[in-house]
Formats: sequence, C-alpha cells, structure tokens
Amino acid sequence: MSPRTVFDPYLRLFAVPGSRAFAFAGWVARLPAPMLGLGAVLLVEEASGSYGLAGAVSGTLALSFAVAGPQWARAMDRRGQGAVLRLAMVSLAVTGVAFALAVQLDAPRWSWFLLAALTGGSAPNVGSMVRARWSAALDSSGRQTAFAFEAVVDEVVFVLGPPLVTLLATLVAPPVGFLTGILLGVVGGFSLAAQRDTEPPLHPQERSATGRRRSVVTPTLLVVALTYLAVGTVFGAIDVVVIGFAEAEGAKALSGLALAVFAGGSLVAGLVYGLARPARSLAARFVGTALAFALAAQLLWAVGSLPMLVLCGFLAGLTIAPVLVSGTSLVESRVGRGVLTESLAWTITGLTLGVTVGSALAGAAVDSWGAQQAFAVPALAAGAAGVLALVSAPLLRERAGVAPATPEERVNSPARG
Repeated sequence: MSPRTVFDPYLRLFAVPGSRAFAFAGWVARLPAPMLGLGAVLLVEEASGSYGLAGAVSGTLALSFAVAGPQWARAMDRRGQGAVLRLAMVSLAVTGVAFALAVQLDAPRWSWFLLAALTGGSAPNVGSMVRARWSAALDSSGRQTAFAFEAVVDEVVFVLGPPLVTLLATLVAPPVGFLTGILLGVVGGFSLAAQRDTEPPLHPQERSATGRRRSVVTPTLLVVALTYLAVGTVFGAIDVVVIGFAEAEGAKALSGLALAVFAGGSLVAGLVYGLARPARSLAARFVGTALAFALAAQLLWAVGSLPMLVLCGFLAGLTIAPVLVSGTSLVESRVGRGVLTESLAWTITGLTLGVTVGSALAGAAVDSWGAQQAFAVPALAAGAAGVLALVSAPLLRERAGVAPATPEERVNSPARG
C-alpha cells in the first residue's frame, strides 16, 4: 500500500474549496498559543528572577484567554468570524506590545498582571474557529479526520513554537520571543478573517438566554471540559518545570527543544489516530484515551536527566492527541444547532484554565522543591484527568430521544444577519 493511499483521507480534506487557505492561516494564527505563555515565563523570569512570579503572570494570561475565548466564539456564531476576528487582532497587537514594554521598563508589578490579562483576553480561540469551518463543510466521517488533522496542526505549533520562542528570548532578547508570537498571531488572524467564503453560517440570537445555556452546557461538555482542565494543568506545569529543569542542568536554551518532544510524540499519534476507525463509541474512546494519558504521564516521575526527559516526554506525548481528538469529536457529535463554535471554545477553555493552574502550581513547586521534584505536579494532574474521565463515564451516555443537529441543519440554519 502506497503512502498516498494510506493518507488519502487527509488528502481528501483539501479537496474542500478554500480549505488549504483557511487551514494554513489557522495554523499561523495558533502559533501564539505556545509562544505567548512560554514567552511570558521567559520574559518575566529574566526581569524578576522568580519562577513563581513568572508562572503567575503567564497563568493570568492563560486564565484571561480561557474566560474570553467562549465570548469571542459566541459573537462569531452570531456576527461572523471575519468582523469579530479583525477587532480581536487589533486589540491583541496593542495589549501584547504594552505588556512587553511594561515588563522591560520595570513598571509596577500590578500592571504586568493587568496587561497580561488584557493580552490573553484579546486572543480568540482560533482552533475552535477552524474546526467550525471543517464541521460546516464535511460529513461525520470527514470531521473525525479533520479533527485529527487539527490536533496534528496543534502539535506542529507546539513543536515549532517552544524552540522558536526560547531561542529568540535567550539568544536575542527576552521580549523578542513574546513579540514574535504576537506578530504571527495577528498576521494569521487577519488572513483568516479575510476568507469569508469558508465561514460557517451565522445563527440568530436565541430568544431565551436560559435555552441557549442549556444547549451549550450539556453533561458531555461538562465532563470533557473538566477532564481537559486536568489535562491543561499538565501542559501548564510542563512548560514551567521543563524550563526550570533545563536551567538546573545548565542547558536552558534547550528547554524549548525538550518541550517540542512532547508535541512530537503527540503529532505522530494524531496522524495515526486520524486514520483509525475504532468500533468503540466516541464516549468509550474518550475514557480510554484519558486513562492512557494518565498512565503514560507517570513516566515523568523517572526524569533525572535531559536525555531521560526527552525519552519520557516523547512516550507521554504519544497519548496527547488521542485524548484531545476524542474529546473534541464527542462534544461536536452532540452539540446543538447554532452553538458549535462556542461549544468547541468551552473545551479549550477547560484546557487553558488548567494551564493557568498548572503554571502557578509548577512555578511555586520549582521555587520550593527544585525542578526535578516539581515533575510531581504534571504527573499527579494527569492521573486526575484519568480518574475524572472514568468516574464521569455514566454521564456520557446519550439520552434517549435527544438527537444532535445534523450537518445539514448546521449548514442550512437560519439566514445570516
């Protein structure tokens, strides 16, 4: 069997008109995801000498992103991605530059937190926007492949972003890494905003706010978002702990490469998972992949050197994409009409809230215990993700008589307005 035949499901994705353009723009616009959080850690730690403060500021940025993301998504469901995204990109450029200047000029510490919050709040969740475009254009089998592809895109971002921001911050100047992330995000965001033909259809505002909340906040979404909270805690903690560990080993510039190894393992797993057609239900796949993620992350207890970190990171990374793809697919399969982008954004909110918690906990752990002992934070958080998915499995059973909106309903929903 030729490689072309094996990857034919991915090649068919790009037969969709405009898909190459929006997929590439979405990839560039997502580069700030790893670069801003990690860039803030490097920028603040260099200016203050405290990993605790750096983790807290970075966590504030992530927390603001988590809170604002679904609000941007709700506006896009109603008003269209293009108009809302252009407004967000202007705000991101202004607040991101102001944050970097405040840290460099040693402005009052409260201003660092304020501007970090404003920067995070200016960044809509691009991944949910691109997934909404795929969902409007594909049937159910195509959407699983598309979501797996998007998970791979996420991992490519996290393979390239950490080494890039680390090298720029350590070898050029601390603000350069952070500001490069801002620049790439703004360029990608404006490019995606210009592609109106592939935007998902708009939906009118629900008459009842309570009815809208019920269509968004389902048991499935709550379980996935809560599990993703623990998964995100792993991600946030790993960023801080790996930087601290690499510095303790005398190779701080290699911390980005070490972080990229985690994403590299996930990239490989995502490509394979997107081609698989397992017989189990989406709910069973989600629980199973969450348990695999929890078990694999326990390898972090064995890290005692950079080579061991690379090995354990790659093996643990193999479980990342499957749990993210299965959770996103599960939510998308049960989402109500008119709330697709917002629902997908809430799953990412769970992740980014976890990043906030993980950054703060790991920063304090590195300062108090040392970097090697601080690997306990991501290992325990991963274990919590597995437990949460397992004990919540009964809530993932579909209720009889409740059917999610069909792809045709999403595409042919009431007119733009």
